[in-house]
Amino acid sequence: MKPVTADVIGIGAGPFNLGLAALAEPVDDLDVVLLESRDQFEWHPGMVLDEATLQVPFMADLVTMADPTSRFSYLNFLKHVGRLYPFYIRESFYPLRSEFVEYGRWVAEQLGGVHFGRHVESVTHDGTEYVVRARVGHDTQTYRAPRLVLGTGTAPYVPPVATEHLAGDQPAIHSSSYLEHKADLLGRQSVTIVGSGQSAAEIYLDLLTAGGPQLTWITRSPRFFPMEYTKLTLEMTSPEYTQYFQGLPDVTRETLLREQRGLYKGISGDLVDTIYDTLYRLRAQGGTDTRLLTATELTDLTWDGDAFSLRLRHTETGEAFGSDSKAVVLATGYRAVVPDFLDGVRDRIRWDEHGRYSAGPDYQVGTHPGEIWVQNAEEHTHGFVAPDLGMGAYRSSVIIASVLGREVYPVETRIAVQEFGTPSWARLREGAR
Repeated sequence: MKPVTADVIGIGAGPFNLGLAALAEPVDDLDVVLLESRDQFEWHPGMVLDEATLQVPFMADLVTMADPTSRFSYLNFLKHVGRLYPFYIRESFYPLRSEFVEYGRWVAEQLGGVHFGRHVESVTHDGTEYVVRARVGHDTQTYRAPRLVLGTGTAPYVPPVATEHLAGDQPAIHSSSYLEHKADLLGRQSVTIVGSGQSAAEIYLDLLTAGGPQLTWITRSPRFFPMEYTKLTLEMTSPEYTQYFQGLPDVTRETLLREQRGLYKGISGDLVDTIYDTLYRLRAQGGTDTRLLTATELTDLTWDGDAFSLRLRHTETGEAFGSDSKAVVLATGYRAVVPDFLDGVRDRIRWDEHGRYSAGPDYQVGTHPGEIWVQNAEEHTHGFVAPDLGMGAYRSSVIIASVLGREVYPVETRIAVQEFGTPSWARLREGAR
C-alpha cells in the first residue's frame, strides 16, 4: 500500500480527536488524519443504555464551544436527521447517550481523514517524520506526518484482587462490557456491583427495574454521593483553573484530584433520586431483595466454581466481613495507559517520575517542540477537566493554535467570576507587611 501523508496523525478517533479533526477540516493548511482500531465511532459501547443521557449539556459536543457556527455541531446534526424540533420540545439539555454515538458517527462520515479499522502496531521516527504502521485486515498501511496527537483514551481499571477472574468462564465483568453480558446477569440468582460512580448506579437501576437477581451494591465511598453541579463549581472547568492547577506542586495536584472526585466521578443527582424512588415503589409493592453497602471496600475475591466469595472491609469501623454472589460487576472506572506501540518513540516523549506523559500548557508532551500532543491523558497535569466533554473543544483549539502558530479559534483565557490562587492585585509589594 502506498504511504499516506498528512500534517498531523491523530491516533484514536474518540470524541476528542474526532472533535480536533472536525475543527481542522475547514483549515486549508491543516490536514489531519485519524487512525482508529474500531470499525466505527464508539463511545463506551457497553454502557449505551436505553435511558442513559450525557452528564453534560448538548453544547459540550465536538465543536460548539470552539466554533458555534461549525457544520459539525450537535444542533446541525439534529437538523439533518429531522429531530431538531422534537429536541426543542423535549426541553432537556442532556442528549441520550445513544444519540451522542449517532452524532459522532454522523461527523466521522463527513471527514475523509478518519480511517477506521486501523490497528496501530508501531510508531517510529525516521529523522524527519513520524512513521505510523497500522494493520488493515491482513495488510499493513504506513502513514507519515511530522506531528502526532495521541487520543487513545483510557482503559478499564480492574482491582488487582479481581484481575484473574475476568478471564475464562467466570461471571465477573467490568462495567465497560455490561450490555454484552446483561442477559446472563439477569439469569443469575445474585449479582454484586462494585463501584461508586455513574456506571455503577446506572447498572444497579437497570438490573433493579428489569427484575431477576438479588442485588448488592458496594461502594467504598462513605455515601452514594452525587456529582456536584453548582454553577460556581462548574467554573472550575475553565481555562484559568486549568492554568492554576498546572502551577501547583505535584503533591498538591495529587491531593486535589483525590478530593475532587465528587466533581466528576459522582452520580447525577437525578439518578440518585430515581433509584430511591424506584426502591420506595418496590418496597411499597411488597419489597425487593437488595442491599446497599457504603464505606465498604473489596479486599479479596475468590471463585469456587459456583459462586464468588467477596472479602470486604468497612473503611470506617475497620471490621472485616464477607458476602457471596453468583456474579460480580466491577464498575471501577478507567485509567490512562501508555500504548505499547509508542515504544519506538519513547525517547521523544516527556515523562514524569510515575511514567506518565508530562504535558505542557498547550498539551505538548514531545521532547522536540511542535511534534506530539495528548488528549485526555493529562489529568495529573491539567486537572479533573481532562476527560470532560465540555473542555474538549477548548483543548482542540489550543492544540490547533500550537500546531499552526496562530489562533484559528479564539482561545479563552478568562471566563470565571472567581479567582483561583492568589490574585495579582492582592499580592504584597516587596517590603510591605
